[in-house]
Amino acid sequence: GLPRSYRVFRGISSWSFFKLAGSLVNITSLLAVQPKSKKTLTKSGVKNIVVVEGVRIPFLQSGTSYADLMPHDLARAALQGLLNRTSVPREVVDYIVYGTVIQEVKTSNVAREAALGAGFSDKTPAHTVTMACISSNQAMTTGVGMIAAGQCDVVVAGGVELMSDVPIRHSRKMRKTMLTLNRAKTLGQKLSLLSKIRPDYFAPELPAVAEFSTSETMGHSADRLAAAFAVSRLEQDEYALRSHTLAKKAQDGGLLLDVVPFKVPGKDTVTKDNGIRPSSMEQMGKLKPAFVKPYGTVTAANSSFLTDGASAVLLMSEEKALAMGYKPKAYLRDFVYVSQDPKDQLLLGPTYATPKVLEKAGLTMADIDVFEFHEAFAGQILANLKAMDSDWFAQNYMGRKSKVGAPPLEKFNTWGGSLSLGHPFAATGCRLVMTTAHSLKKEGGQYGLVAACAAGGLPKCVLGP
Repeated sequence: GLPRSYRVFRGISSWSFFKLAGSLVNITSLLAVQPKSKKTLTKSGVKNIVVVEGVRIPFLQSGTSYADLMPHDLARAALQGLLNRTSVPREVVDYIVYGTVIQEVKTSNVAREAALGAGFSDKTPAHTVTMACISSNQAMTTGVGMIAAGQCDVVVAGGVELMSDVPIRHSRKMRKTMLTLNRAKTLGQKLSLLSKIRPDYFAPELPAVAEFSTSETMGHSADRLAAAFAVSRLEQDEYALRSHTLAKKAQDGGLLLDVVPFKVPGKDTVTKDNGIRPSSMEQMGKLKPAFVKPYGTVTAANSSFLTDGASAVLLMSEEKALAMGYKPKAYLRDFVYVSQDPKDQLLLGPTYATPKVLEKAGLTMADIDVFEFHEAFAGQILANLKAMDSDWFAQNYMGRKSKVGAPPLEKFNTWGGSLSLGHPFAATGCRLVMTTAHSLKKEGGQYGLVAACAAGGLPKCVLGP
């Protein structure tokens, strides 16, 4: 049961369904490898859109090996990694879309700068999107829409984040004074303006991972959500330990196939994520609350960490992919965005989006073989699982007759997640997609479901058999 005093807060979630393509050579062999008990979700009159390949440079804790670079450097490395792995001719790519959250003002259209740096033609258009933690999901669905509309056959989508170096501004008073000073024509005017500067003008404006409309940090939202669903500190630490343990096993077992090495200028080549650190319940239990002090349950150990990284995926119409001799990794079938009130719970997007996308596809939770959810916080994951498995919540907050059901843990984030692999805000969506595709192939599954909470209250869903 859930507390009746529970109040829903805004949520954003990104959902994706993928169907494993396997050793796809043509339509006939694709249909032949599908289990007879499952439908294909092919839509009449709509192009089949496939993920040919996807890569990411290693996700690193901020302040480590990528600290001296710029976002377009990371994005360029991901694009070059994609080109190297696929050998796709640069001139074949019709369009490039990239996501980013914390923008570097010198390269506001980071997609264009990264594309030029990676050697794409200056005739290839590129634009940048931002949608909090689902920015690369938005980049991918933008590409899907362009292909479905017949505008393009080949689109590269991705995302990048560099938390090691974020823009820090002067106060607005100081900015206004400096801009006015720049327009002053006489020495007297300049001196007059300078004389008005006060010490508080020099206080910098620091960026924060907080909601603009509420000024609340994501961590506070997570702490309130965990409390509302009675998720204990012990449960959160246990889940975080699970994430790190599974990620370490996947890394050691060579399962993180989307990672490509990156030779950092002036430094060694980076080959793997550096945030995977299995600990112990005893060690994790020693940490103090990070946000709601002294009684909160969200700590540094059960939260995702500030991360640098970039990712990229190659999307094509199925017809184009087959004509070029590619064997697609997965099909992207559909997508849905849903949103919640920004003043309400920010992290319950998966709960709201799941039933909508399943109904649209004509599937149930039992049809899904692989679940990949973005782990912003352990408490957020566990609260969503409880909400998804609650008839009371479905009836009182979602206007539904019954619950959608919680994913079984044996199919859920089995190669780790953002708590352990890292979370470069705009790059995570592509990682979720490729992990799902690779996991489906390894497990012999057909359908995968991806979800990610993000700021702004705008969940998204994609389907693909």
